[in-house]
Amino acid sequence: MSETVENPLGTKPLGRLLFSLAVPAIIANIVNALYNIVDQIFIGRGVGKLGNAATSISFPLTTVCLALGLMIGLGASSGFSLELGRKNEDKARKIAGSAIGALLICGVVIMLLVRIFLKPMLIFFGSTESILPYAEDYAGITSFGIPFLLFSMGVNPLVRADRAPILSMLSILIGSIINTILDPIFIFVFNWGIAGAAWATVIGQVIGAVILFAYIPRFKSVKFRFSDFIPKAKWLWVITKLGFNSFIFQFSTLVVQIIMNNVLNKYGENSIYGAETPLAVAGIVTKINVIFIALIIGLINGAQPICSYNYGARKFARVRKTVKLFMVTAMIISVICWLGFEIFPKQIFMFFGKNEEPIYFVYAVRFMRTYLFFNFINGIQICSATFFPAIGKAAKGAILSFAKQVVLLIPLLVLLPMVMGLDGVMYAQPITDLVTVVMSLAFLWHEFRHMPKVDEA
Repeated sequence: MSETVENPLGTKPLGRLLFSLAVPAIIANIVNALYNIVDQIFIGRGVGKLGNAATSISFPLTTVCLALGLMIGLGASSGFSLELGRKNEDKARKIAGSAIGALLICGVVIMLLVRIFLKPMLIFFGSTESILPYAEDYAGITSFGIPFLLFSMGVNPLVRADRAPILSMLSILIGSIINTILDPIFIFVFNWGIAGAAWATVIGQVIGAVILFAYIPRFKSVKFRFSDFIPKAKWLWVITKLGFNSFIFQFSTLVVQIIMNNVLNKYGENSIYGAETPLAVAGIVTKINVIFIALIIGLINGAQPICSYNYGARKFARVRKTVKLFMVTAMIISVICWLGFEIFPKQIFMFFGKNEEPIYFVYAVRFMRTYLFFNFINGIQICSATFFPAIGKAAKGAILSFAKQVVLLIPLLVLLPMVMGLDGVMYAQPITDLVTVVMSLAFLWHEFRHMPKVDEA
């Protein structure tokens, strides 16, 4: 009997299975989210505001890696699990192999482009003359880590789909811990400044990628051949189609951040707060909200291979139970986080500085409570946008992400401040959240209405 017939994704009790897959993914995502905050603290204290500005200017390069890495990784993971569920091990192997090969090629190409066009790229991203030397140092060094970063982002979902969530978590955890340890050593002990932070980042990325690379020959579900790693157009199309939702989300997030910063700057200048307070507050709220998103994304990352495998295996009852389980869990997480945001906003902001003027905290509290008002139901939309690609319905997931970021949020960020001034920015997000949650529920209702209620042989 082949291994795919006895695959635990199709037989193991769902509660324990989801727990075993989701918890490592949640831990890994939380570590990544916290790492970004801690890393900024070291750079800010060791280099100063120009160092922090330089990392912000360089961040679009990371976003590009996120967009491509998650598109390839999550798309391949969905296709891999779907084909395993259909007992098509040969197709599953070729999808995964094409994804791994594409990640390696894309990583090298992006690194070379960044090395060649580094200065004009940074100027396009908004660098000033005073920031540019720091940004060139940071982005120039971290560009060497792009192939490893892209590889890790893309292969991690595949490793989880192969039922190795602990290894997937460890690759991120070990890389982040090493980076966090080396940051203060390189910055404060060796006095390397922002270059030290960059080298610490690259070393962490290399080690994380090596751990994942070493796992490839030990995949449980399939055994790769060398020819599998040569990307084929047929499988790349499958991967892109299933992962395009993630690309839309990451790319549009970058556009949203740029527009929000410009709107806050413009309308903040004419307010009692000035431009600096709204920009600082919005940045902190965004980083705090990333922790909530990391929890939900970790949960759905754990559920994705279960849904994909069982949908491919035509075990529809199991798919329905999985969706109910992770949706209820997402709601519980959303409500707990929402209560924290609504009850303790000032205490949260004091972690980022206690010596600000009272008017700063007045605006901060109001912004967080308003901007994140509908977070208690927001987990539904995030889960839905990822669930549909997991069962091969990539278009629905892409529509939800596109509607949220491009059709609703970006226009609201531009139009509401014209009517409401600075307050328009904080109201754009909750309006968008409410509308997209309603859309998500409608899409889910339609999907389950037409999904067979009994398993098919």
